[in-house]
Amino acid sequence: MKLDILAFGAHPDDVEMCCAGTLLAAAAAGKKIGIVDLTRGELGTRGTAATRAQEAEAASRILGLSARENLGLPDGFFRNNREHQLPLIAALRRYQPDVVLCNAIHDRHPDHGRGSQLESEACFLSGLRMIETLGDDGQPQQPWRPRVVYHYIQDRQIPADFVVDITAHWPKKWEAIQAYGTQFYNPNSTEPTTYLSTPVFSQFLEARAREFGHLIGAEFGEGFTRERPIGVREITELI
Repeated sequence: MKLDILAFGAHPDDVEMCCAGTLLAAAAAGKKIGIVDLTRGELGTRGTAATRAQEAEAASRILGLSARENLGLPDGFFRNNREHQLPLIAALRRYQPDVVLCNAIHDRHPDHGRGSQLESEACFLSGLRMIETLGDDGQPQQPWRPRVVYHYIQDRQIPADFVVDITAHWPKKWEAIQAYGTQFYNPNSTEPTTYLSTPVFSQFLEARAREFGHLIGAEFGEGFTRERPIGVREITELI
């Protein structure tokens, strides 16, 4: 299945927190969207890999994804090496996205910055025909390189190169975040309190989206950094 946009996340819920509104906006415009999670989030303090998988499935339905898969790389211990690049390359060739959204270039959680580099390099390597990967049918895959690669912004503030207006899609984005019931604030939960599970963090997520929106005169936004200049055919396209 060819996708227009593929978002990578080091953990299930990375994408929902940081660029789900952008995916929803693209889907509303008729684009095919998908997510590839690198790990099962098995090192998380709350919930289990099994519950995270169920939550990711629920979030996928809310977002209307055309595809989602989990590569099962080791949470906390994946590396930017050949062993862990190849599954990403195979996924890129399977979905042939024109646009790829990656983890933040650096962040509080080391998996995010490391995932960012792994994802970005896989996007380049995927275009090299001498790297061989097999499809689900056991046949050699054709090389594929996305047209553009962007990085969403996560916990740590990074100046955005551009911001997407997600105001119309904020309620659905928030619903997708809340699908991860084990991870975020739940007054009825008996699990240990974590950085993500406090009401303050939920308030932060909304405040961050409002901050990005404010930068472009919108109510809610999502910020991204780019790897190379953005080209336009006519200057008013930027308005």
